[in-house]
Amino acid sequence: MVINNLKNKILSGYRITKDDALSLIGSDLDELRKAANDIRLYFCGNSFDICTITNGKSGKCTEDCKYCAQSSYYTVDIDEYELLNSKNILDEAVYNNDRGILRYSVVTSGRDLSDSELKIMCDCYKNINDKCKISLCASHGLLTYNQFLRLKSSGVQRYHNNLETSRRNFKNICTTHTYDDKIEALKNAQKAGLELCSGGILGLGETMEDRIDMALELRDLGIKSIPINILNPIKGTPFGNLNILEQEEVERVVSIFRFILPNSALRLAGGRGLFKDKGKSIFLSGANAAISGDMLTTSGISISDDMSMIKSIGFEVNRLE
Repeated sequence: MVINNLKNKILSGYRITKDDALSLIGSDLDELRKAANDIRLYFCGNSFDICTITNGKSGKCTEDCKYCAQSSYYTVDIDEYELLNSKNILDEAVYNNDRGILRYSVVTSGRDLSDSELKIMCDCYKNINDKCKISLCASHGLLTYNQFLRLKSSGVQRYHNNLETSRRNFKNICTTHTYDDKIEALKNAQKAGLELCSGGILGLGETMEDRIDMALELRDLGIKSIPINILNPIKGTPFGNLNILEQEEVERVVSIFRFILPNSALRLAGGRGLFKDKGKSIFLSGANAAISGDMLTTSGISISDDMSMIKSIGFEVNRLE
């Protein structure tokens, strides 16, 4: 009764409170998933937004995020390299565009990019725009407002920077930059005219309240593209021995997020390959977007497999703005 009453209020324009969201934690999962899917259908229809990412600069990161294989603080066997060759980045963009991918993002390790590195990336983005119609996203850390303006003028449409977790829990995840550093970067990107993409990682030792607080923060920031990662523990990082979340827990979190963020693209990202159905049941719990292909330092799910799954459960690949 509580679930359906709350669902109906949301369909009428109600923005749920933190207490409302907390009340869903112990609710019947099947009923919760169905209601979340109803909300998704009402606000977003069957549109499914799919993107890919490429690791444009790998390893030797100055930041100490405890989940990340690219941090210079930890010893993990990964490839390390400076900015990828512009031709390689262009070739990947064209490859993804030809396979129906809607958005393509270059992600670089490190706190930010130098001005010379940013110039290389901006020239690269302009070249991609000349060669194909794929929408461009970028993820280059804590840039300045003027650097965001340069990205915007190069043809980038959306900027990505995950909050990762709640404000309360962030200090347990990273100490080399702050939650407010992330908020400032997102606001500066938005001020520069870029759309925003920001979410987090489930399974970092956070509570359900932390997850709800993060979703509410994302709502307050007006962010419509919400990557939801599931921690894939990497040996050599401080979080390498944490347990992988059960799929039912992820279904519950995504369902609650849909109640909080009714018209957003809830984008399953890293870690869904840990589940046998590759996240299919989570897409039937309110999610309606995905990052396809490989992640930064872990394997993902092929574009062809994702396209087949998306079609099999009734979605249509369309850009969610």
